[in-house]
Amino acid sequence: MTRALMEAASLYNDPRFLSKSEIRIRENKKRRQRIVRRQKMAIILSIALVVFLMLFLRNTLMTSAQNDNFVPKCKYYKVVTVHAGDNISEIAGDYYDAEHYDDFERYVSEICSINQLSDSNLIKAGENLVVPYYAEYR
Repeated sequence: MTRALMEAASLYNDPRFLSKSEIRIRENKKRRQRIVRRQKMAIILSIALVVFLMLFLRNTLMTSAQNDNFVPKCKYYKVVTVHAGDNISEIAGDYYDAEHYDDFERYVSEICSINQLSDSNLIKAGENLVVPYYAEYR
């Protein structure tokens, strides 16, 4: 290839005027650029992932942290003797904790299932009922 053609090829970047080795060099350069571009993207994505995880974990730990006044409560069971005129709703009202149960009906149904009662109105004076309640950890 003459010097004039080399200059023309370099000016117009036209592969028709390049030799096989120059084409190979040019393709290798493009391939290296693609590899470098992929590596840069991988590094950027890795850094973004690490930053996201750090922020996520920090926020998760901060929201689940307990304040200094937190007192843990545990579930206990108590045996209650039914007196004349008592019903399960009155007994459950004494031990119900809205913080640990979705609603009062669910608490009454738990008492019925613990004591194997099919109907909450079928209790008699003198019976013993097991009632769950929450209190501070002892």
